[in-house]
Amino acid sequence: MLLTLKDGSKKEFQNGLNGLEIASSLAPSLAKKCLGIRFNGEVIDYREPINEDGVFEILTKEDPEILHTLNHTCAHIMAQAVLRLYPGAQLAFGPSIEEGFYYDIKFPEGVVLSDKDFPKIEKEMHKIVDANYPLVREDISKEEGKELFKDQKFKSIHIDELEGEALTIYRQGEFADLCKGPHVPSTSYCKGFKLTALSGAYFHGDKNNDQLTRIYGVCFFSNQELEDYLKILEERKQSDHKRLGRELGLFMLSDYGPGMPFWLPNGILLREQLENWWIKLHKQNGYLRIDTPIMLNKELWETSGHWGHYKENMYITKIEEEEFAIKPMNCPGAITVYNNDQHSYKELPLRYAELGHVHRYEASGALNGLFRVRSFTQDDAHTLLRESQIGEEVSKLLALYDKVYSTFGLPYHIELSTMPEDHVGEVETWQHAESELIKALDENGIPYKINPGDGAFYGPKLDFKLRDSLGRIWQCGTIQLDYQLPGRFNCVYTDENNEKKTPIMIHRAIFGSIERFTGILIEHFKGAFPTWLAPHQVVVIPVNDECKEYAKKYQEELEERDIRVIYDDSDEKLGKKFRNWTVKKIPYILVIGSKEVETNSVTYRLYGKQEQINVSKDDFISLISEDIAKKKLVR
Repeated sequence: MLLTLKDGSKKEFQNGLNGLEIASSLAPSLAKKCLGIRFNGEVIDYREPINEDGVFEILTKEDPEILHTLNHTCAHIMAQAVLRLYPGAQLAFGPSIEEGFYYDIKFPEGVVLSDKDFPKIEKEMHKIVDANYPLVREDISKEEGKELFKDQKFKSIHIDELEGEALTIYRQGEFADLCKGPHVPSTSYCKGFKLTALSGAYFHGDKNNDQLTRIYGVCFFSNQELEDYLKILEERKQSDHKRLGRELGLFMLSDYGPGMPFWLPNGILLREQLENWWIKLHKQNGYLRIDTPIMLNKELWETSGHWGHYKENMYITKIEEEEFAIKPMNCPGAITVYNNDQHSYKELPLRYAELGHVHRYEASGALNGLFRVRSFTQDDAHTLLRESQIGEEVSKLLALYDKVYSTFGLPYHIELSTMPEDHVGEVETWQHAESELIKALDENGIPYKINPGDGAFYGPKLDFKLRDSLGRIWQCGTIQLDYQLPGRFNCVYTDENNEKKTPIMIHRAIFGSIERFTGILIEHFKGAFPTWLAPHQVVVIPVNDECKEYAKKYQEELEERDIRVIYDDSDEKLGKKFRNWTVKKIPYILVIGSKEVETNSVTYRLYGKQEQINVSKDDFISLISEDIAKKKLVR
């Protein structure tokens, strides 16, 4: 087999060698550091044999992906500890997640786990780590697996669900788990770990199945890394968007509409800045704005496939004996707009942009402030285009997304989500669509990861994963390539030979939803928004009655320039006013005293700073106007 190495060189290797054997042949020092392999964009276990040509890269402790591998191993360690402490416990699934891991477990009858049990489980986990058990990968048959896991109900069910006759297991000491990996070499690597939370879960996520206990945890290579992470967790609590949302008057939640946020005056001001900028960007990039109905006939949702694939998450009602659904997505509406007219190839790409209000039924236990809601606004766009235009259009989108995320100081990476089991359309069509997205990424020199089986039911997608100031990863933007929906709705255009052709559709959102993105921004900025985004940008405080006329006129002058100003002539002492407005995180506090009136100036203090600066009125307008116009992150 021919492998392309990290430096771009190519080298022949014998088929069937595993990653560690290949690393050893390249350099013994690499083999010592090797904890995993990235092969053709996917992280695999270094124990896994390789039998085909591809791109091969050795992963070490320094590679972020290996932290997922470490956490996966720690999930196994926790499961082993649980079985020692609670014989008869039934194990379901224990994956690594974005931050840490979890394991779903059904405990023996009479056992009700609480976080008070965490120290006992952690103590047993430390014994397993100290024992330095090697993780041994084995390929076994289904029959062997059924015998091995005959006392584990959920593992037995999972074996029956798997295709093929071969299984992979991992052993550590007396413990074995059904798993395809990857894992670190031994339990001793999991030095810094902590169990963090409990929740309920259902087997396979189906409420008709067994109820399980989900134990969450997190693991690092050292105790120092764990301590640093726990400090970040504490900082996140202080940045909680639900608390800041109340304190800053941004949004509220009500039992009259669970999961359906109420936007308050300050929140509307912030939201308007996001939406107005979004509208401006889309005009500059050739989009046509539309607005489609919030409720549409069942027939539309049957045609789109949502009725068959998404009905349980839709709000449904009857009008004049016909079933209607409140839209969970905007795409069928955009297609209906497209089909309102005849189209020529000369019009394509045809880009429709919509701030569409949608509703999706989410379980009440999953609702979380603005992060998980039932009612939200998607910043959607749907582009109808020819196949030959895909590469250029995706390249334009990649540049647009980069502009938006960099404006907020949000670094990101891209994952390619491929065909799920529950999909529509031919496999060959999916493979072609995936190759088109890969080609666009490669041509723009943008690295990406593969997220197998996580595409939309109608097409593959690029998922944009953002990292905020608190180190968390958020799934926000998507670019979804759809060869299915236009055909389902008989969308056509006339080509240069006057023949009818079916266009391809690109679904895309940058924020994902206004609500969720706002929640992310609240926590990312800890409520101290950049000046352009802040609900109120300036507070003007006259020191005494003699200064009020001057201060009031300046407030009006600022407002004439579309600067959002609060005028505070309350009877509070100046120090108390400073404290009050600092708590509200206003970017600029202006103080107008006798000196300012005499010199035709203002004195301002920036949020988070102690220094007070005196400038002319005109100079202050210039500096805040530049701050707003350039959307500065740091003042």
